[in-house]
Amino acid sequence: MKIALIGYGKMGKMIEQIALSRGHEIVSIIDIDNQQDFDSEAFKSADVAIEFTAPQAAYGNYLKAWKAGVKVVSGSTGWMKEHGDDVKRACTEEGKTLFWASNFSIGIAIFSAVNKYLAKIMNQFPQYDVEMEETHHVHKLDHPSGTAITLAEGILENLERKEAWAEDTTDPKLLRIDHIRRGEVAGIHTVRYDSEADIITITHDAHSRKGFALGAVLAAEYTKDHQGLLTISNMFNF
Repeated sequence: MKIALIGYGKMGKMIEQIALSRGHEIVSIIDIDNQQDFDSEAFKSADVAIEFTAPQAAYGNYLKAWKAGVKVVSGSTGWMKEHGDDVKRACTEEGKTLFWASNFSIGIAIFSAVNKYLAKIMNQFPQYDVEMEETHHVHKLDHPSGTAITLAEGILENLERKEAWAEDTTDPKLLRIDHIRRGEVAGIHTVRYDSEADIITITHDAHSRKGFALGAVLAAEYTKDHQGLLTISNMFNF
């Protein structure tokens, strides 16, 4: 498979290594200093572009890739509030393809499924209050993480006593998400259900970014043969 990379930071370089190890070809690498390469024949030859950039650049990158006729796999967050409807319309009505996930880790996909199922069970037990905590490296500026928000949405879909998520809240109707930034932590996400009697905790602790990079390449392999607005739930049937 021919892959283009959009963004060549730590994640981009790791994705490159894993893609090559799985027998794929990197035909184009686009970073901030060679944006003109979106119009190159090399980029246009890609089956899929894997995009990991800043939130403010992501939507523009999707448009440039689609203009070149290239499908996109993206892990960039922060664009949905402003451009979510436009992306959905492009993928459902205009024939474009985007595989998007806040976290491509296979472990997180499993954890997310467990999280939703646990919330469905806990909906029957109002004596348990729920809260979340996410920990990442000090270089991560946004909070809460996109993964934490996705996990929170999974809880809200299945737990009637919570109306929305929020940071720094004591409102019992809101799902509290705390964030910690320390060291070079790849990512830790914890969900706690606490009662007077006991506490139930589930945690996903990433050893490195390698799981995210592998998941992105697996998503690209899936996207090559599929179309539309795709997510982890399309790739894994839990």
